[in-house]
Amino acid sequence: DAKLMFIGEGPGEDEDVQGRPFVGKAGQLLTSLITKMGLRREDVYIGNIVKCRPPMNRDPEEDEINTCIQFIKRQVEIISPKAIISLGRISSQALTGIKMPIGRMRGHFYAFEDIPLMPTFHPSYLLRTGNPKDKWLVWEDVQKVLERLK
Repeated sequence: DAKLMFIGEGPGEDEDVQGRPFVGKAGQLLTSLITKMGLRREDVYIGNIVKCRPPMNRDPEEDEINTCIQFIKRQVEIISPKAIISLGRISSQALTGIKMPIGRMRGHFYAFEDIPLMPTFHPSYLLRTGNPKDKWLVWEDVQKVLERLK
């Protein structure tokens, strides 16, 4: 029971060990974002496009995404969120079916299963680049989602 869902790419090493999404450094950054949004992590649902960590932490392949997308579709159906935030290129492209760079997708609403979907940068990307401008862009994206949730 959550009004907002975050959907990432897939589990990393920490997530693979703990069996929960976004528990590593990217998860800490995501939790910080959720808190700044005025929510608690328990108020949102967090999932991933693929359920298993790809070998060598590579991008999930098309057949892996196609196999696992049914799980996230079912989760969306059960939870019935009012909005979804897709984190990063892989999840944004998988959920929208649009092969476009995340920098061009972010900031605009799309739809997944008739639910408004806002693509934005993945927390691990923000950690890798350390670019404060990109963090502000994510903040702009979540503000649009919060407005939509009102």
